[in-house]
Amino acid sequence: MQEDFPIAAARVHIDLDERSYAIDIGSGLLNKPLTYQNLPRAATALVVSNATVAPLYAAPLIDALQGHFSRVLLVTLPDGEVHKDWPTLQLIFDALLENACDRKTVLFALGGGVVGDMTGFAAASYMRGVPFVQVPTTLLAQVDSSVGGKTAINHPLGKNMIGAFYQPLQVVCDLDVLKTLPDRELSAGLAEIIKYGPIADMDFLGWIETNVDALLAKDPLALAHAIKRSCEIKARVVGQDERESGLRAILNFGHTFGHAIESGLGYGEWLHGEGVGCGMVMAAHLSQRLGLVDMPFVERLSRLLRRAGLPVKAPVLATGDNAGRYLELMRVDKKSEAGEIRFVLIDGPGKACVRAAPDALVRDVIDSCAA
Repeated sequence: MQEDFPIAAARVHIDLDERSYAIDIGSGLLNKPLTYQNLPRAATALVVSNATVAPLYAAPLIDALQGHFSRVLLVTLPDGEVHKDWPTLQLIFDALLENACDRKTVLFALGGGVVGDMTGFAAASYMRGVPFVQVPTTLLAQVDSSVGGKTAINHPLGKNMIGAFYQPLQVVCDLDVLKTLPDRELSAGLAEIIKYGPIADMDFLGWIETNVDALLAKDPLALAHAIKRSCEIKARVVGQDERESGLRAILNFGHTFGHAIESGLGYGEWLHGEGVGCGMVMAAHLSQRLGLVDMPFVERLSRLLRRAGLPVKAPVLATGDNAGRYLELMRVDKKSEAGEIRFVLIDGPGKACVRAAPDALVRDVIDSCAA
């Protein structure tokens, strides 16, 4: 593997009329003042990060922003999904209010999906909306959570159930930050990359199968292509359905089962990408039971997820009626309607649909997939 990332910057556009913005992908973007040259001028910027990321990347980002803002502040949150809650969100509001930040203040989300979601929600709420920028530092955040304007915090009864749709001004995906990403976090990000194949682009799925070892080795050319193609697919979907009234729901392939795993085990026990990876296997099995795909497709997807270092066997969430616990958790899901669970299923390779399934069939899938 090469020592540095010799990658020319690429740009993907999210087309949402006056809320349109660019996703910039490349090496060494985070610490370059030119990266942020098109942002509005303001007196104050607030960088929101966490205890793991801030010591690595807060200082270079702050240095890059000094010429754009009179003062650049930093608030450091505790790390982990378990802290994606109201008390931690209040730390951002405390910093904004204690420093008399006005409605032109720009927030910068420097971290993974938790930091990005919470910073975006704070930006959507403070003074009824202030601008923010996503600077994702995990692979999962670069290919999924930083793109599209979904912001939220968790509730003990459901993941991401309290939030808002609120688009950033810009997304900065610096490949260099992935050098410090732990292997487990890298695999979690690969789950969201793999997701795009079954729902939208089987050629991309084939490319991932060929290049999964290079991705695991953090090969810069492979990562650059995977991030760009993932963002292109998500940008196309979000551009057609910003608020998930229809098409955008397909991006939640694996998430209904995955969110149940995350909340059922306790937030942070499994990473989000691990839940999604296992959830995709479960959703693929359900698709097969409904006659939408064949078993070789399910086995192909499961094999790739295993190669990516992701779990494909579902954890047991409850003694006794384990499937009942899954169903209980999945009914508290944003796609549920009047208590009916709506699943993102594969309606033939490269095409997704959203539909309900009989509880008895879902129970059978859960029981057959449980570890």
